[in-house]
Amino acid sequence: MQIEPIQTVAAMPPRPRAGHKGLFGRVLVVAGSHDMIGAPALAGEAALRCGAGLVQVASPRAILAAVLTVTPELTGLGLPETGGMDGLVEAAGKAHALILGPGMGQGAAAKQRILRLIRLEKPAVVDADALNILSAQRRWPATFSMRAVLTPHPGEMSRLAPLLGCQGPVPPDDRGRKALATRAARACGQVVLLKGHRTVVADGRRVYVNHTGDSSLSKAGSGDVLAGILGCLLAQGMEPFDAACLAAHLHGRAGELAGAAMGRRCALARDVIAWLPKAIRQHERGR
Repeated sequence: MQIEPIQTVAAMPPRPRAGHKGLFGRVLVVAGSHDMIGAPALAGEAALRCGAGLVQVASPRAILAAVLTVTPELTGLGLPETGGMDGLVEAAGKAHALILGPGMGQGAAAKQRILRLIRLEKPAVVDADALNILSAQRRWPATFSMRAVLTPHPGEMSRLAPLLGCQGPVPPDDRGRKALATRAARACGQVVLLKGHRTVVADGRRVYVNHTGDSSLSKAGSGDVLAGILGCLLAQGMEPFDAACLAAHLHGRAGELAGAAMGRRCALARDVIAWLPKAIRQHERGR
């Protein structure tokens, strides 16, 4: 099959002046654990900053108050420590898009929740520990019903690749990374966003290589920010491939702007969120 190279990214979703929060997407972030309180807060805040109307975080009850204190504009759903869904499927049903995995760990409760939620026919970002949970399965789940974007970094891709029939380490060159992401996307029938310098997005028919971003993004939490941006775009109705390309572009540009202001050594993930509005304005004006 001929692969179509994509050179440009889509416009932002429309933003009517008279719109209300119900028009701009509801995102559910299923994330966080005792050791990773920041992950759901960063993903949720990035989704709000990108324009989502409402973002709900589903995290263990013991940490939920701390997460909401970081970003009080978020709403919360407390989950039991020992497993169980406790309103999670109902909350997912109300959401327009899901973000699964940032900082949630790979314990029995996390595994139970991920393997249940992937059965829903919802747009979703499958990230971090959700990818690791899937990688530990014997085969790609036949019950996977989401219209998803998988967002592995090279380490996660190395663990996921054998499940999808893609052997060997992640290649360092653009050509090899494009080929791997394309094979993986075809194998699972989803969009794959392979992170790294010159992030690759593939859906099995098309491939996009992102040209924004620098080492300002080389900090913990950066991937959570990308997941939040992407979840917002999915919740506002963008197709997964287009949303993934645009999210990679905006995330990279916001990272460049944060690095220019703070220094590439010093920029933090929350600085990338702070510069996201300027990255969005530049993209809208450039079009």
